[in-house]
Amino acid sequence: MVTARIIAAGAIKQSEGYFRDACGEYIKRLSRFCRVEIKELPESAPAAEFIKQLSDRAYKIALCVEGRQYSSSEFAAFISDAAERGGSRIDFVIGGPDGLDEEVKAACDLRLSFSQMTFPHRLMRVLLTEQLYRAFTINHGLKYDR
Repeated sequence: MVTARIIAAGAIKQSEGYFRDACGEYIKRLSRFCRVEIKELPESAPAAEFIKQLSDRAYKIALCVEGRQYSSSEFAAFISDAAERGGSRIDFVIGGPDGLDEEVKAACDLRLSFSQMTFPHRLMRVLLTEQLYRAFTINHGLKYDR
């Protein structure tokens, strides 16, 4: 089974429970396909702390605006391939309000962008978990994406 690990700057605030609820819903749906773990680091954590959290065995992905963009079907194929290359482990890194340090991006195998637009880092967790769910449903031929 694939393990998707999300290493994220900052905790979801109490007043932003809707982000936690949305992520929770997609993580629950994903449980039939993969295991999702979330590791929250302080927004002020240095680059070295993010890098320390990355698994040597995982395929590592930095979410950043200048990264590569995929369609949903391309992302699904990529996730399948990345899981194979990473020994069924994929680490995603989401920075804080100022993004990710260049050192963190360099430690990753891929820079991924969901858009040229900038999104709040807490919302990126929701977008990422939804797109992971969409990718797994595409890969399993299920109706969610249709």
